[in-house]
Amino acid sequence: MKFSENWLCELVEIKADRAALAHALTMAGLEVEELTPLGEQLGDVVVAEIVAAEKHPEADRLQVCKVDAGTGELLQIVCGAPNARVGIKVPLATVGAALPGGIHIKAAKLRGVESFGMLCSAKELGIDNDASGLLELPLDAPVGQSLATYLGLPDASIELKLTPNRPDCLGLVGLAHDVAALFGSHVKAPAQAETPVTSAAHRGIRLEAGKDAPRYLGRIIEGIDPAARTPLWLAERLRRAGLRPISAVVDVTNYVMLELGQPMHAFDNDKLDGDIVVRHARDGETLKLLDGSEVTLDRGFVLIADQQNALAVAGVMGGYDSRVTDATHNIFLESAHFAPAAIMGRARKLGMHTDASHRFERGVDPELPRRALERASELLLAIAGGKAGPVLVAENPADLPKPATVTLRRARLKRVLGVEVADAEVARIFTALGMQVDATGEGWRITAPSSRFDIELEEDLVEEVARIYGYDSIPTHTPEGALALATEPEARLDELAVREQLAAREYYEAVNLAFVSQALLEKWGFTENLVPLANPLSADLAVMRPSLLPGLIEALSYNRARQQDRVRLFEMGRVFAAGDPPLETPSLAMVASGSAHAEQWGEAARPLDFFDLKGDLDALIAWGGEPQRWAVHADGLPGWLHPGRAARVARDGKTVGYLGALHPRLAKALDLGSDVHVLELALEPLLARRLPKAQPVARFPGVRRDIAVDVPEQVSWSQIEQAVRATLGTTLADLRLFDRYSGKGVEAGRKSLAMGLILQDASRTLTDDDADNCVRKAVSALEAACEAKLRG
Repeated sequence: MKFSENWLCELVEIKADRAALAHALTMAGLEVEELTPLGEQLGDVVVAEIVAAEKHPEADRLQVCKVDAGTGELLQIVCGAPNARVGIKVPLATVGAALPGGIHIKAAKLRGVESFGMLCSAKELGIDNDASGLLELPLDAPVGQSLATYLGLPDASIELKLTPNRPDCLGLVGLAHDVAALFGSHVKAPAQAETPVTSAAHRGIRLEAGKDAPRYLGRIIEGIDPAARTPLWLAERLRRAGLRPISAVVDVTNYVMLELGQPMHAFDNDKLDGDIVVRHARDGETLKLLDGSEVTLDRGFVLIADQQNALAVAGVMGGYDSRVTDATHNIFLESAHFAPAAIMGRARKLGMHTDASHRFERGVDPELPRRALERASELLLAIAGGKAGPVLVAENPADLPKPATVTLRRARLKRVLGVEVADAEVARIFTALGMQVDATGEGWRITAPSSRFDIELEEDLVEEVARIYGYDSIPTHTPEGALALATEPEARLDELAVREQLAAREYYEAVNLAFVSQALLEKWGFTENLVPLANPLSADLAVMRPSLLPGLIEALSYNRARQQDRVRLFEMGRVFAAGDPPLETPSLAMVASGSAHAEQWGEAARPLDFFDLKGDLDALIAWGGEPQRWAVHADGLPGWLHPGRAARVARDGKTVGYLGALHPRLAKALDLGSDVHVLELALEPLLARRLPKAQPVARFPGVRRDIAVDVPEQVSWSQIEQAVRATLGTTLADLRLFDRYSGKGVEAGRKSLAMGLILQDASRTLTDDDADNCVRKAVSALEAACEAKLRG
């Protein structure tokens, strides 16, 4: 919400300077995001008229102008503006003027021609960003008058960052109530009188959208002057609020929207056919909008239509074919109330954001439409003339929101704030905010105005008192009370420990949004059990993530595009799947690319591979103390993994995740290299660990026996490990793979694995016979389970 400080000062007395106003608004929850002073150094700038203009003898783009500045003597000014011409009135910075930005005006020679001053653009004056040419003033601007006086300067453009619960402050009159409460003054709202009806022109209105559009008002104004110019004071207020003046009709509707907070629209009445119908769009119905784009609608949209055609998307934007043009003499002016839920997200669905949708989806006062219609009629008749018809009203009172009445207890207010606020001050605050106050024995009964959708509970009233009374006026107390410390379960690893372990292995933690785009998920093949958002922030954030990897790969790609060749990232967060309610699963994901080790001299450089990532996983698994419960398998892989360089991770035989290289097809679609490896698994199985139990240091030595077995190529190490551990039980202290060989001496399609069996008994020293017996059992188990052959 951007507005002119001077405009606000006309609506409410502000007993403070600009800095104090900005601070007070921010502390009251209406954050001042930007404050731009306007026209601070224009004391030597006057209104002037160009009375003659000739081409510069030495420069094609310059003109030598004779300018009347009201001094009785014409000044010679050399000007390069493309719109400099005889008869226009423009700002003139006289010799000695100091303009914003450090520009000092002196008499000078430009290409040999003397110039005594400078004709200025709006940007050079610091009142707008338009530098395309001279700032053209109305033809009735008094020559010689101070420009600051003529334009009502100095001023400031103030932009507020409003929270969604304060749509009432999207109009200056609503904002004025907060300012009045903050500074102990009163709102001076513009006087509102009914516009005299001088025409019988009318049009029927039918409401067919139910509770989505419970109130719709309109009025026909005939015989307006389409060439009427917007008055300077109105155009300047629009410009300082960030809106460009367009035409009298459009400017009036925008002005009323800024002043009262009620979006409005004007149709060319001669282009309408029959009654106005407020209805839901039909599936597949199309409409060309004011910006020239053609949109396809569905039943979720509310339409303004006549008996033949769609005219506008309610609460978003008007239609192109029924727009007001330079040839329009008769208009149909509309002012309506739409339910916020009916407008919420509709503009984003069309890929746009409008001032109207910004207000309607947050909630507009249902009592504003008539007031806004009368105000717009008053202004339009004064500017463009014409004859006003009667106000046409269609409404369903039962579907309109009712003002809320909430009780505030004096004791509750004191308990929450920790300070006693005088009854008179509480009553003053609520009265200044436009609320009805009725005193009771225990406190007050407060009836909020229809514009305050956010007042529903007693806590809302406490907040109103706190922010107006002033947070800095509320004393700070150290909270008291006994805190019960949560007991960390020993059978579960701490998430922080996992983060620290990954950081120690050179991974950086990433935090991504939980929303992703549908298009990105389709590249990965995630098309089922998705959780779409009913009201997404944008099309790129329309679905809850079913996996951490798409967002994490985007972060990796972002870093690689900025010359980071070696990237290690991990993320811990929730993933979502369709359900009632949607299923949320805490997960861990890791992505890595580049070289296996950071650049150094002690070891030859090599690219990261599958086994590096599996080593990182093994290190995490080891923290749980039960690595024998984990296994990796080469089957059952998702389509986004490389079929020959990936694995499925299982715990107790149940799949909990996947790791490996990205599929080349996906890597190409994401514009990545072939060296990107990923891992994702459910977090809870990883955090589960064996209950720590103290064990004495082994009193008896261990025995090592090495064996080499010949097994089929498709047999994985995890199968071999499981078979040996299941056979030898607690006698097997450790199993170490130290060699893999395939080639000469080994049949095609088979491989040789050499492993060390570390055997140990807690009660005695194992004999050679005991060790040999363990070896025989292990070999027999491998022969039965893995088609193994003992190699000599």
